Amino acid sequence: MASSSSVRNSPLRMRQGSAAVEFALIGPVLIALLLAAVVYGGWFLLAQSVQSLASEAARAALGGLDAQERAALAQAEADATVGDIGALEARRLALRVEDDGVTVRVVAAYDIHDHPIMLLGGMLPRPPEVIERSAVVRFGER
Repeated sequence: MASSSSVRNSPLRMRQGSAAVEFALIGPVLIALLLAAVVYGGWFLLAQSVQSLASEAARAALGGLDAQERAALAQAEADATVGDIGALEARRLALRVEDDGVTVRVVAAYDIHDHPIMLLGGMLPRPPEVIERSAVVRFGER
């Protein structure tokens, strides 16, 4: 009959609980990586949506006859596009139209400092809280 000390020191007995210790060491890192993928993936979705909005507003501005009308057309297109893009909210968007007579530049700034995507980050390094994208269109022939 085996002694009780040999059963306590057997390799099988010494490995019990090792999976829990390994998970305790690696688990927080895996969870942080998962959260980082969600936060930065959401940020990139928002950034691409803001760029698309700026491009559409700049294209719409080409139809205006003067700077004031171009700015109004760009703002109207941005308002309509925000409704079409599910990831964006109109209250977070600020649009600026710069017109020098040769080109029209539309700058869209989107504030996400209190967006749910940013709140998920916790202790992770955070992406910029204001997404600013621009689009430029040129008048005439080239």
